[in-house]
Amino acid sequence: MTTQIFVNIATADLERAKAFYTALGCEINPLFTDENAACVVWDEQVFFMILTREYFATFTDKTVVDASDSAQVLIALSRDSREAVDEILAAGLAAGGSEPREPQDYGFMYSRDLEDPDGTILEFLYMDPAAAEQGPEAFLAENG
Repeated sequence: MTTQIFVNIATADLERAKAFYTALGCEINPLFTDENAACVVWDEQVFFMILTREYFATFTDKTVVDASDSAQVLIALSRDSREAVDEILAAGLAAGGSEPREPQDYGFMYSRDLEDPDGTILEFLYMDPAAAEQGPEAFLAENG
């Protein structure tokens, strides 16, 4: 069996969150979506469960942080090219997201951060396939 990843994210506005993630090209799985949660499908293996803050709190005894002023996790998702990174950022910015820092270009890897309307940080990155295979130091030594 292949491992699937389900990332649970709290939101203050479920409808706004659904609109944001569908603007990034995701689909909503209606079988696991109601007034408390939405299942956002990235691909066959990766899903975000966007939960109202109140519903999210039922899954933990810990304080649910406010992502607009605290970072609990950085969610990094790869793209097929630098252009694809820029395209998804443009879609996210147009849908109400924000870019909290400048793009990062390491030569072998290019990344940009996108905050959703609740402040959850999504990092979109492209890594040169040779760098992924060789490691960044070997790639830079060979291609630098």
